Formats: sequence, structure tokens, C-alpha cells
Amino acid sequence: MTTRRPYRTDLTDEQWVLIEPVLTKWRADRRSIRPPVHGLREIVNAIFYVNRTGVPWDLLPHDFPPAKTVYDYYAKWSKDGTDQAIHDLLRTKTRQHHGRADEPTAAMLDSQSAKSAFSTDADTVGIDGNKKVRGRKRSIVTDTLGLLLLVLVTAANVHDVHPGRHLVDMVADRHPTISKMWGDTAYRGAVDHAATKNIDLEITTKGLGVKGFQPLWHCWKIERTLGWFGRSRRLARDYETTPRSQESQIYWTMAGIMLRRVTNTSPVTTYRTTPETPLPASI
Repeated sequence: MTTRRPYRTDLTDEQWVLIEPVLTKWRADRRSIRPPVHGLREIVNAIFYVNRTGVPWDLLPHDFPPAKTVYDYYAKWSKDGTDQAIHDLLRTKTRQHHGRADEPTAAMLDSQSAKSAFSTDADTVGIDGNKKVRGRKRSIVTDTLGLLLLVLVTAANVHDVHPGRHLVDMVADRHPTISKMWGDTAYRGAVDHAATKNIDLEITTKGLGVKGFQPLWHCWKIERTLGWFGRSRRLARDYETTPRSQESQIYWTMAGIMLRRVTNTSPVTTYRTTPETPLPASI
């Protein structure tokens, strides 16, 4: 057994219990002849560390599993949707924590353009002329609590209405209980398309004669969610090579927020780890 000092991003025992079944099943379904060397809990701790601090993968501290191993798990979970499965499980638990039904009946739609770093794929980057940003656009759908339902990353030069229509299709397919949505004037062109999916997309606007910033009904909650992204340095700019990797970072950011909200505990904890076997739910 080895010990290490905890990082602020480490999972507590209570938080690990919430997501451990998903990852244990994932590993059991892919069991190989060679036994696993690194515990899944430490892999997740390392991913949260990268997400929160923004460090490159190859600068991961040495008391975590090897950076290549951590990234391989991250890439696999991104490809097969395990990161989204963890996120969706936590969203359900968070809604239950707030006394809401598992599935929402209303949602909000908005986007955020983020500047891209040199490491991004140039073919997936564009210039948002309105915001003077060269990078990618994060289009998201949230429930009325501000919890993420869907995310779609495109080049920043893509007009909001195009990912908006695609997200409406995804809402109708994955969240059929939703019949009401709100969005700003950028999504005016998606109203008729939403109606074909039996969704009432309402466009929120400022009052007549109002200049400057004005909180819009319900939409301030999704603006707050977009603001949460900036607290994770990996999302302060777009450092990801592919749009799918950026979507994964958004899922991990929201997963961390929901874990802390559901457990109402500090992320700082002390526990023992072993490099040979997965960590137990509690020690």
C-alpha cells in the first residue's frame, strides 16, 4: 500500500460510491487476461486534476498513474460514451437531490465561443465575427436547474441556428418528456423546426428600449452554466485537439460540479491507494 497527499480535485469516498458501479461494470465487461495495474479511482482523480488545473497530459504529477495510461482511459471513455453515462447518472441524482423528477419537461438553449490554442485541429476551428473569437462554439442544452442535458461543439463560424436545430432533434430523441424550450434571438430560425418535434421553442428578448445587459427569463440559468465552464482551466480556452474531446471535458466539468452538489462535501480527503487493484468504495 502507498499513500500520497490528496489534491483538492480528488474524489471523496462518498463521491466515489456514486460513480464506482459504472466504471466497475465497464472494466468487468472488458476484462483481459492481464489483471489491471491501476485503480479506476486514481484514473478518475487524474482526469479531474487535468480538467480543473488545465495542465497538459504529459505534465501530470508523478504520484498519479502514468500520463499515457490516464489519457488512454480518458480517450476510451470519450469514444464509447462512458463519460456521458457518468454525467447523465449524476444529473439524475442531482435532480432527485433537488426534489425534481428524473427527466425534465423544459430546457434552455445557448452557446459560447471559446478561443482555440495552437494544439487544436485547424479544420475544426472558425472565426465568430460577432464576438471576434477564433476557435470553437459550444452549443448546450440545460434543464431549468442549469444542469447540462446535451452539448455540441462546432467551429465558431457556424451560425447558432444550425447546431440549434440539431440539438432540438437530439432533445426530441433523448429527452422526449421535454415540450418547452427557451433560447435567445439567435435561434429564431429553429422555432418552426422545433414545432415539428412537438417542442415549443420560445425566443426571449430584451424589453423595448432596454440597452446593455439584462437578465432574461430562465436564460440567465444557462448563462450561469456557461460561466461554470471557466472555472475549469481546461475549458478556459479550447485546448482540445478534437471537438469530441472538448465535449468530454465539459462532461467531466459538470460531473465534478454535480458530485459536490449531491454530496455537499469537500473534495479534499485522505485515503490509501494501491497500484495493483481498483480502490474500494471506502477505506
